[in-house]
Amino acid sequence: MEGTTKIKDLNPYSRRVNVLGKVIEVGQPKEITTRFGEGKSVTEVIVGDETGKITLSLWGDQVSKVANGKTLYIDNGYISLVRGHMRLNVGKYGNLNDSEETIDELNNDLDMSEKVHESNYRRSGPGNSGSGGSGGFRRGGGGSYRRGGFNQSNSGNRDGGDNEEREF
Repeated sequence: MEGTTKIKDLNPYSRRVNVLGKVIEVGQPKEITTRFGEGKSVTEVIVGDETGKITLSLWGDQVSKVANGKTLYIDNGYISLVRGHMRLNVGKYGNLNDSEETIDELNNDLDMSEKVHESNYRRSGPGNSGSGGSGGFRRGGGGSYRRGGFNQSNSGNRDGGDNEEREF
């Protein structure tokens, strides 16, 4: 598929990625308590392609869409770190779908979730440490904001668009 990211090319900063992966293993659901005190169910699923494999975290009933051997297309996924290990996530702005495309060859030798990464960053890309920018705002002109932010010059429309940074 055009515009897909190979599993070996994922990194802790990967956002808005489209990944095609074959389900290798479906784990048992675990009940966890979120940082907001809510109880949620998470299931870890190992998916792979010809370049490597990674752990996919599925929340709630998302796991009902997967089965061993099935090929999945993750649209608009992102990487998070769980105790320093990469996890592929679908998130509320992404989609998890069956794919008609198949993956015949799997590389089980490269496990992208095996390596431990430092998690001392917050939504900044590589090389942005010490840049002075914080809070998710772009550096530069005073017209930058996140939806619901300040200094917007679009007639006060705070509900239009998605949750991306914009400049006016």
